[in-house]
Amino acid sequence: MIYPLNKSKLSWNLLQRLQLINFYSTKPLPKTKSKWKSVVGLEIHAQISTNTKLFSGAPVEFAAPVNANVSLFDAAIPGTLPVLNEGCVRAGVTTALALNCKVNLESMFDRKHYFYADLPAGYQITQQRAPLARNGSLSFPVFVPGVTKKSYEKTVRLHQLQLEQDSGKSLHDDYDGKSLVDLNRAGAPLMEFVFDPDLSNGEEAAALVKELILILTRLGTCSCRMEEGALRVDANVSIHEEDSPLGIRTEIKNIGSVRGVAHAVTYEIDRQIEIVEGGGRIHNETRSWDASSKTTISMRDKEVLQDYRFMPEPNLPPLRLKSQDIEQLQRDLPEMPEETRQSLIRDYSLPAETSIILVNEGILLKFFLEISNQLKDVPSKLVANILTNELLTVFNKNKAPIENCEILPKSLGKLIKMIHDGEVNLHMSRLILQELFDHPHECPVHIAEVNDWKQISDEREIEKLCQEVLDANPKLVEAYRAGKAKVFYAIVGEVAKKSSNRANMSLVVEKLKKMLK
Repeated sequence: MIYPLNKSKLSWNLLQRLQLINFYSTKPLPKTKSKWKSVVGLEIHAQISTNTKLFSGAPVEFAAPVNANVSLFDAAIPGTLPVLNEGCVRAGVTTALALNCKVNLESMFDRKHYFYADLPAGYQITQQRAPLARNGSLSFPVFVPGVTKKSYEKTVRLHQLQLEQDSGKSLHDDYDGKSLVDLNRAGAPLMEFVFDPDLSNGEEAAALVKELILILTRLGTCSCRMEEGALRVDANVSIHEEDSPLGIRTEIKNIGSVRGVAHAVTYEIDRQIEIVEGGGRIHNETRSWDASSKTTISMRDKEVLQDYRFMPEPNLPPLRLKSQDIEQLQRDLPEMPEETRQSLIRDYSLPAETSIILVNEGILLKFFLEISNQLKDVPSKLVANILTNELLTVFNKNKAPIENCEILPKSLGKLIKMIHDGEVNLHMSRLILQELFDHPHECPVHIAEVNDWKQISDEREIEKLCQEVLDANPKLVEAYRAGKAKVFYAIVGEVAKKSSNRANMSLVVEKLKKMLK
């Protein structure tokens, strides 16, 4: 909802009816039968933002030439030994503290054996039995604009956070029928987050991933660019009837976007319900998410438990940390997203849902704080709602990511000031925003003047417009005077149309009510 431009409740309701659009409307959440309970747990791999790999000095660089960033250790050349990257340990501990974990003063590395072509050594170095940290928790808001009216808080337990190395990448050439291996990613440093199955649906899973992204980017421990593979999500999904044991779970691998997490989990829940209600049974299997068809596809069966033959890594000593170093990292933690949301609610009197949108989109938060400091006499709600409704609407319509916004905060501030002062109305502000989208460095005042988009607020001109509409629509006038109150909105709409949506609707309502008496 946009902040009222005046104190008239009636005129604001009319303005909403005539001008407000809700760009957030999305496909409603699928409804599942109430007797079914769904259980969702996430495992997330985040690539640590460092210059070099976890156990070697080879650089970590996205889209580098094939096999350009490979050390002898990464290629498993005999006689080479791992050397632990201190920066990765620091990043892991910092992240663990932000997620309320108990950091272990002593942790161990293990070998996890499996045979893939892109894993030269035949094992992955990870922390399975004695990880870097355990027993964390993360509370986050769940809010889907246009679908859920109110947000609610969810808390999920973090079973453990561990350091491990990534594998390489297999490249398949269908034309020549060959498979090649790129080892640039082999040995890249990862943090693995193993969350307990405390989630109930796809939207909660997506909200958890979004909150984790916000935290990691604030800490600077992961870029979280999912399109580059810096953050990869696996989801474990099962269903069961209330008061019955948990059902057989399936795992969805390598989901590549936040919305993909919501869609994949929701689809899998519905798929399992359909199978069980049809008399079938769920198989313990690994599935992949196909974003184009919006379905999960079976990859491999997991009925037989794979034996990874975990064993202690003989070439790495136990990782021992000092309490004073952990305490210093705790003191150096930046403000977390939840703290920012609470300060927006407290200091600017914003609704919880608005604070969620602002914090989720970092550029909107930046704009809001800068513009609010510029315009002390403009209500913060107006600033927030123009940004979260109107600005986002323009970028959605143009299919452009809001993080690429080139419009200057100063320009947005001028436009919001014009709205507040009644120089332009909501409809014209949208046209100005579109012009600013196309020409980011233009001045909104100049755009309004050149295009004759300023609001008509002269009382004589408003009265003249109203009289012309009343004269042209005698049947509407007669119907209204006969007691059909809803016809009033149609008359107001005619005035808006005749003025090319430039009329001050508050004055129009006031004048029409007097004239219709």
